[in-house]
Amino acid sequence: MESENIHLVIVSPEKTLFDGDVQYVKLPGSLGLFGVYHNHAPLISSLDKGEVTFRHAEGKESIAIEGGFVEVLRNEVSVCVTVAKG
Repeated sequence: MESENIHLVIVSPEKTLFDGDVQYVKLPGSLGLFGVYHNHAPLISSLDKGEVTFRHAEGKESIAIEGGFVEVLRNEVSVCVTVAKG
């Protein structure tokens, strides 16, 4: 059976904030909040100030961001943030 997880990488100019498999990720898109699950359609979006929230095997986690960009492609989510706190 294929895994229902997606691979999430969150980076800032200073460091990698998260790199691992998650069940979902919720992002503060410029046009509003949106969620990404397994087999999501490809997309590129700008991000506004808010929280990137995700669930993985160890539990739920959030990272506050000031903005950035996200790319979703083939069950991989790459998030580049301009400023991150937390």
